[in-house]
Amino acid sequence: MNSDNLLALGRLVDQRYLQPALGWRRGFENRLSHLLSQRRLPEQGWSEPELELLIRELALLDMNNANSGSCIGVGEREGRVVCPLVYRRHFGLAHGIGRSGDVTAGQPKAAGSSVINSLTNSLLGDWLRQFGCPKAAKCAVLIPVATGMALCLCLLSLRSSRPSNAKLVLWPRIDQKSCFKAIITAGFTPVPIEPLLDGDQLVTDVTAVRSLIEQHGPDSIVAVMTTTSCFAPRVPDRLADVAKLCAEFGLPHIVNNAYGVQASRCMNLINDASTKGRLDLFVQSCDKNLLVPVGGAVIAGPDAAVVSRVAATYPGRASASPSTDALLTLLHLGRSGFARLLDQRAAAYTRLRDGLASLAGRHSDCVRLLDTGKNPISLALCLRGSGSSSGGGDPGRLGAALFRRGCSGARVVAGGDKRVSIEGYEFQGYGAHQTAYPFAPYLNAAAGLGMSETEVDSFLVVLDSLLTKEFRQREIDSRVADADEQGDNDYSKDQLTEDLG
Repeated sequence: MNSDNLLALGRLVDQRYLQPALGWRRGFENRLSHLLSQRRLPEQGWSEPELELLIRELALLDMNNANSGSCIGVGEREGRVVCPLVYRRHFGLAHGIGRSGDVTAGQPKAAGSSVINSLTNSLLGDWLRQFGCPKAAKCAVLIPVATGMALCLCLLSLRSSRPSNAKLVLWPRIDQKSCFKAIITAGFTPVPIEPLLDGDQLVTDVTAVRSLIEQHGPDSIVAVMTTTSCFAPRVPDRLADVAKLCAEFGLPHIVNNAYGVQASRCMNLINDASTKGRLDLFVQSCDKNLLVPVGGAVIAGPDAAVVSRVAATYPGRASASPSTDALLTLLHLGRSGFARLLDQRAAAYTRLRDGLASLAGRHSDCVRLLDTGKNPISLALCLRGSGSSSGGGDPGRLGAALFRRGCSGARVVAGGDKRVSIEGYEFQGYGAHQTAYPFAPYLNAAAGLGMSETEVDSFLVVLDSLLTKEFRQREIDSRVADADEQGDNDYSKDQLTEDLG
């Protein structure tokens, strides 16, 4: 209902009663006008009624939502949705985004969906620039796939710009299957590079990267793929150093920034790399950084032409759901709302780190907090015999016990001799990011975006309880073993349990 129609209501209701509504409507129209002209993230978030009004009005611009009879569809794909619940779930946005040759292209019969697609990409670019990458994120595009497939598309988009014999992707090892399989799926050959041990942390072996470039020759290499966000004890790659090598040898550089937008350190590393060397593309997940359902990834870079080639690589049209989710979330939060989420996450990380340090002090006989300060999201607790009181137990039982008590996301990494084969490539010590990481097994816990301090406290209480139980079990086993050696078979486990309380 536009302002003229609101004024016309004065013939039905006392004009004075309409003044508040007219004021609200003018405010909304001003905010909408500013959004469409500036295409930047608003400072303050929009209300839910404003968001719904916007999305419904845009949906009415798609031809499948026109009044019955005013649109005659004679094509094979006319945005028809048979289930009313599905129609309402998607606001009637059934045509998707893009066209057969480019996922960012507009559709003649889906003007509203096309506006959502274009506006979302503009806001995402501004979002990345405002939160750490003013120079690296000159252009951004949302692709309706998760991070692994987005990395695959980035690699495929480079094929035409590299020599015909370029097949290798240099990849500083990170034990996460999606990024590795992205290389395989793109038809290239991964060259894993073991990280170096620096105290407790695992860092990029830049010397090995240079050595492999010189060994294979730049013309045989498609790209170097580095990582920011990762599980401790792995820390973000030395992006600036790798970017300098890529600039020196003329090699494309892709960064897996899966959940790095939530950490200023990761974003600063990307921006720094783009100014000191070569950085072509960096990829971030929508669900981890914007708290939306899984299904979208934001591909960004300092050169709009390079980013556009990735969008053109996507075959066919695509779902509009990830773009719609991202648009609504960005407008709901505004710049100040997302900044509050970042502050909340930073506080949760500090509370988790300090809590784990305190817990490690109380249970110093069985755990130690690893010093991984360069990882701004994930922490690791070395398990000194936890879960293996008689020397042959499974440390993974601690992770299982946490899960049974409602703690999701924590994981126990065995490391050591564990071997995992991925598409014919064998990794020893898988999960620990290194063939022989000396401080495995360990427990990972992360302070991700949206985590509250209450969740941190609840997790620490559960973990403390489990470690106390583990200590008691180890003490019982030890004393029973001593009694057996001394021939004192009358000292039973039941008695010990009672003695230890």
